Amino acid sequence: MPKSPVRFAAIGLNHYHIHGMTDALKAAGATLVSVYEPEDELAAPYMAKHPEAKRVDDKRTILEDKNLQVVASAAISDERAALGIEVMRHGKDFFVDKPGMITLDQLAEVRKVQKETGRKYIICFSERLEQRATVKAGELVKAGAIGRVIQTIGLGPHQHRPHLRKPWFYQRARYGGILCDIASHQMDQFLFFTGSARAEVVASQIANRNHPQHPELEDFGDVLLRAPGASGYVRVDWFTPDGLGTWGDGRLTLLGTEGYIELRKYIDITGRPGANHLFLVDGKGARYINCENVALPFGPQFVADIVDRTETAMSQEHCFHACELALTAQAKATRLS
Repeated sequence: MPKSPVRFAAIGLNHYHIHGMTDALKAAGATLVSVYEPEDELAAPYMAKHPEAKRVDDKRTILEDKNLQVVASAAISDERAALGIEVMRHGKDFFVDKPGMITLDQLAEVRKVQKETGRKYIICFSERLEQRATVKAGELVKAGAIGRVIQTIGLGPHQHRPHLRKPWFYQRARYGGILCDIASHQMDQFLFFTGSARAEVVASQIANRNHPQHPELEDFGDVLLRAPGASGYVRVDWFTPDGLGTWGDGRLTLLGTEGYIELRKYIDITGRPGANHLFLVDGKGARYINCENVALPFGPQFVADIVDRTETAMSQEHCFHACELALTAQAKATRLS
């Protein structure tokens, strides 16, 4: 991949998604210049993987660097909106881990500043953008392999792994809630695969079913979605057992008018090795597609969008509306006893 004129920095390394985000930009030819992260235990593995970057001791060094075009961040969730606003007001694009913000008020302020500055505020919905099976499914749907998609079922189970969690993980005001956080992936996928410009939350639920020692944790949530011509169901949780062998059995089912696709993104529990498993059923039969060698287009598209000021990787409105759905589902959710 030839070098791009895009130069970027990272601020906030609190979630491991920053590694995939950085890799996507670098693979597309962008140059990592500098990093700000006050916690040594977070900075050390990142700097070991990306020794070309300079670690700075003040984020203003990055914000005021006029030779940088983009700031990537996986800061603590409640800090992301304010940081993104700072980045945009300093004339830079912002590339952030999900959730990009944790309240509807934050979303409104981010929308306002994005419109004022004309900068990009793009969220890395990694369950679509960094998963080869999901990319292949997008290609198949676009080619008409299952007709028109009329429903999505998105399941996002996760391992709890409490020994790896920082205190903020259990603080509702910091992580935003399970639907705000994990379910934002499913909102993005629903809009993308159904081709919906707008959708609404019909109903949503949240619960703490099995973690009374962490009263602010939500370990289960689900959502019903509706758009013109399509509907969706989302379930997210922290109940993946340790015996699975990976952090979660993420699945996506796309029901079309002429067939359906099921993705087992991270593991095939029937025994096939690796990840990125796709099953396609249509009028001719059922077949399995191994997607491990499918190219990931997001990085090159996003880097080109930064240079050309286009929206080939993701439109700004799609990004914001996926957030709006997740935040609305969180805000209106019925809390189950």
